[in-house]
Amino acid sequence: MTYFSDTDIENLEHIYKINLINSCSGFKSANLIGTRSKDGIENVAVFSSVTHLGSSPALLGFFLRPTTVLRNTYVNLKETGEYTINPIHHDIIKDAHHTSAKYDASISEFDVTDLQPEYKDPFSAPFVKESPLQLAMEFVEEYPIKANNTILVVGKIKALFVNDDLIESDGFINLAKAQIASINGLDGYAIPELKARFGYQRPKS
Repeated sequence: MTYFSDTDIENLEHIYKINLINSCSGFKSANLIGTRSKDGIENVAVFSSVTHLGSSPALLGFFLRPTTVLRNTYVNLKETGEYTINPIHHDIIKDAHHTSAKYDASISEFDVTDLQPEYKDPFSAPFVKESPLQLAMEFVEEYPIKANNTILVVGKIKALFVNDDLIESDGFINLAKAQIASINGLDGYAIPELKARFGYQRPKS
C-alpha cells in the first residue's frame, strides 16, 4: 500500500492533495441546491456534503467552504430562509457538474445549462425539474467549524416530493432505481446499484 504521513500530505502538490483527500472519505451524495436571491435571481449549485442529521424533526445538513469569497447559495438561503435539495441523476450529470463554476451572482446557472427550474407553492426557492426527488428546505441554524473556517448549515425538510415508483411499501426511497449519482472526490460520478437491504439488527443470543 502507498503510505502518506500527515507531513507528506501537507507537502503534496495542491491539486494532487485535494483530489487525494476529497476521494479518501468514500462515495458522497450528489445534490443540486437551489436558491433564489431577494432580487429574484435563481441559483443552483452542486454539493457533495449533504448529510442526514435526524428524522424527528427531519433535519439535513451540508457543509460550505469558507465564505472568504462570495457564496451565492449561502447568501441567498440566509436572506430568504429557503432552499431546495435535488439529487443528481444519470441524465443531468454533465450540466449538474457545470454548476460548480463560479458565476457572478447576477447569472443563473439555469440559464447556462439545460437544467430547468420548477416552482411549487408555497415555496419561493426553485427545484430542479429533472430531479425525481425534490426537497423543500427551511434554514434552521449554522455552526462554524473553527479548524478550517467551513460552515455546517442545518435545515428542516418542509416538504418532500418523490416519483411514485421510487417509494417502496416500507417508505424506503430506492435511489438506485432512479439512477441517482454519487460523487467520488471532486469530479468523479458513479451510479450505485442496490445489492441488498438488511433489517434492523439485534445482538445474537
